[in-house]
Amino acid sequence: MPTRGVVAAGHPLSAEVGARILREGGNAVDAAVAAMLTSFTAEPLLTGPGAGGYMLVAGTDEEPVLLDFFVAAPGRGNARSEFAALVPIVVSFGDAEQTFNVGPASVGTWGTPAGICAAVDRWGTVPLGELAAPAAALAREGVPLNEQQAYVLEILAGILVSTPECAALFAPGGTRLGAGDRFRSDDLADAIERLGQEGAAPFYEGDVAADVLAWLGDRGGVVTAEDLRTYRAVAREPVRVSYRDREIATNPPPNAGGILLAIALALLDRDDVSPPPEVRLVDVMEQVQAGRTPEFVGGLDRPGFAEEALAAQLGSTTHVSVLDADGLACAVTCTNGEGSGIVVPGTGMHLNNIMGEEDLNPLGFHTFPPGRRMPSMMAPTIVRGVDGVELVVGSAGSNRIRSAILQTIVAVVDRGLDATAAVVAPRLHFEEGIVYAEPGIELDALRAAGRQVAPFRDRNLFFGGVQAVQRDPLTGALTGAGDPRRGGAAVQA
Repeated sequence: MPTRGVVAAGHPLSAEVGARILREGGNAVDAAVAAMLTSFTAEPLLTGPGAGGYMLVAGTDEEPVLLDFFVAAPGRGNARSEFAALVPIVVSFGDAEQTFNVGPASVGTWGTPAGICAAVDRWGTVPLGELAAPAAALAREGVPLNEQQAYVLEILAGILVSTPECAALFAPGGTRLGAGDRFRSDDLADAIERLGQEGAAPFYEGDVAADVLAWLGDRGGVVTAEDLRTYRAVAREPVRVSYRDREIATNPPPNAGGILLAIALALLDRDDVSPPPEVRLVDVMEQVQAGRTPEFVGGLDRPGFAEEALAAQLGSTTHVSVLDADGLACAVTCTNGEGSGIVVPGTGMHLNNIMGEEDLNPLGFHTFPPGRRMPSMMAPTIVRGVDGVELVVGSAGSNRIRSAILQTIVAVVDRGLDATAAVVAPRLHFEEGIVYAEPGIELDALRAAGRQVAPFRDRNLFFGGVQAVQRDPLTGALTGAGDPRRGGAAVQA
C-alpha cells in the first residue's frame, strides 16, 4: 500500500493520531490539527486551549501561507491600574538555568482555539468534530507520562505547585506525577469536545470565556473581554529566503524567530564553505543575536519590516510536522510557555504565561500595546526545491528554537543527512557570550576561536525539540524524525 504521508510530533500518540487521519483520507492540515489536539493531553504543560501558535502550510501547487494564532498582549479597554505581581520561578536544565514568571498577570490572550478553527475552515477536509474525538477520548482516559514529559514536570515543579488548582491537576494528593503516571482531565476532554462541536466561540465570547475572565479578574489578571472578543487568527505572507538553490519559507514579523532564522541562512548562503564549520555557525548566531536590538523588537509590527531587515543584513513549545502523499506540507508550533499555574476549574484551561517570559519581553514586561502579537521565537519552516517540498521542520525550545532549526536545515541540505540523523545530531547554541554545546560538538576549535564554552553532559531539551519530515527529491520517499530530547516520534501513514 502506498504511503499516505508522515507525521512527526512531540509525543508518539500525537504522531499516531495524526497518521491515522492520513490513513483515513485526511490531508496534512487535518492530520496536524488532530495531532495538535492530542498534544493537549500528551504534552500537557507545553500546550493546550489556553496557548497560542503558528501554522505554515505549503505544497506543490499551494503557495506558502502562515496562519498566526499566537498569544497577544492583553489589556484592551482595561481601566485598572493595579495588577498581580509576576511570580519568578527558576528552572534548572542541569547545566543551565532560566527564570520564568507565572501567575495571573503572566497570561496573554490565547489563540489556539481560533487557530485550529481557522485552519480547518481554510484547508481542512475532515470535520473538526472527527479530528477532536480521538484527543477528547485520550484526555478522558488519560495518557501515561513518558520519561521526557515526566522530566518536564520535574523541572517545572515550582509552577505546578504555584496554585492549588494547578497542583490538583499535576500533583494530586501532594505527589507530583512521574513517569508512568497517568495524566487525565475530564475538564480538558470536555473543552476539546466543545471545540470540535461548537468551534472557538465558547473560548472567546461564551461561557468558557466568561468563567476564565472572572477567575483572572478576581486575581489581578490583565486579559479583558475586549481582548477575547476582538482576537482573530491572521493569515500572513511568510518570509522567504534562498539557501543553496532552495526556497526557505518561515514565520514573518511580527514574529521574531522566523526573520532571525532567515537572516542566519542568508548569511551562511554567502559562504563558499559548505557545510559551515561550528565556529562559523557560532559567528552567525552571534551576528544575528546582536541584531535583536530594542529597535528591531519595536519595529516588528511595521509594514515592510522583514524586507528592511533582510536588506540590511544582505547589502525566524511543541511542534508537529506533516507531509502528505499529495505534497501538501503543514508545520505547526504551539506553546503554553511553561504554563502560568492558573488552571480555571470547569473550563479545561491551563493558561499561558507568555507575558512572563523574559525571552519574549526584551523591552520589559507589559510594555507592548494591547492586541500586539508577542515577538515569539517560534518558526515553523518549509524547505522547497525545484520538485516541491523537501523538508518540513520546527522546534520547541524558547530562545534556542532558531538555532535548533538552523542546524537541522544545515545538516539536511549541506551535510546530506536524513531527517533522523539531522534531528539527533549534537547541537550548540550561542547566547550572551556563551556557547552551550552538547556532547559531540568540537569544543577545541571553538575555544581556539576565543569562545567561552559551557558543555552539557548529555543531550538535553534545553537545545529544543525538533520535529521534521522529509521528502527525498530523487525517489519521492517520505520519512520523518521526532526529537528524542523531548520524546518525539515520527509515524508513517
